Amino acid sequence: MYFFITQLSLCDILVTTDIVPTLLLTVLYGGSTMTLIGCIIQLSLFVISDSSECLLLSLMSYDRYLAICNPLRYNSIMNHVFCVTSVIVTWLVSFMVMLIDVISFYNLHFCGPHVIDHFYCDLEPILQLSCSDTSIIHKQIFILGYFIVMGPFIIIVMSYVYIVNTILKIPSNTGRHKAFSTCSSHLIVVSLFYGTLIIVYMFPPRGQSLILSKILSLSYTVVTPMLNPIIYTLRNKDFKEAFYKIKHVF
Repeated sequence: MYFFITQLSLCDILVTTDIVPTLLLTVLYGGSTMTLIGCIIQLSLFVISDSSECLLLSLMSYDRYLAICNPLRYNSIMNHVFCVTSVIVTWLVSFMVMLIDVISFYNLHFCGPHVIDHFYCDLEPILQLSCSDTSIIHKQIFILGYFIVMGPFIIIVMSYVYIVNTILKIPSNTGRHKAFSTCSSHLIVVSLFYGTLIIVYMFPPRGQSLILSKILSLSYTVVTPMLNPIIYTLRNKDFKEAFYKIKHVF
């Protein structure tokens, strides 16, 4: 779990480094300028980080499933080789998704106005500026979205169905509470991240107001990465013990 959390932290650092500077410039000066190449680079980093986070959260749910539902085989399955291989595959898949999107966007023609009504270069705002036919790209985004967003989400839901079923069979209240506490942090992060991501990318953009879309985008690009360290540290027993030791020293 700690190994996956380090990768999740890397995703959060990547997305905040990519999005927050543009957001601050927009808020402070009422807007910011960016070249087309810069916009595509920002979009690329965003796609890689969010795609990786989706896949990592599904890996973490599988980790919790093994720890609670099949603890005797946990160490043999969730070994170092499996963890490293799964993370490498996660980043490679995310890179391939980014590459597909970038190639599609780079072939678009833009004839003005060149103003994005958003605080970063997101998929839909860029497509709205194009003079080209974007119907194929919309279908491509929808298919990739189901593969990257809904696929891992289904794995997470199935994992937690088995986890809840196993926890309810534990006879003691202490045992049930201990088992649930091991996955509560992950469940909170999944709810925050996927709740907004699915609404933005899996529902038709015309059904959303522009303000709502911006607020939801702000949630998974800024709020969730900010809350992740707090959620995982405050509910972590090892962190609490280390904090108390440091507190007693001073």
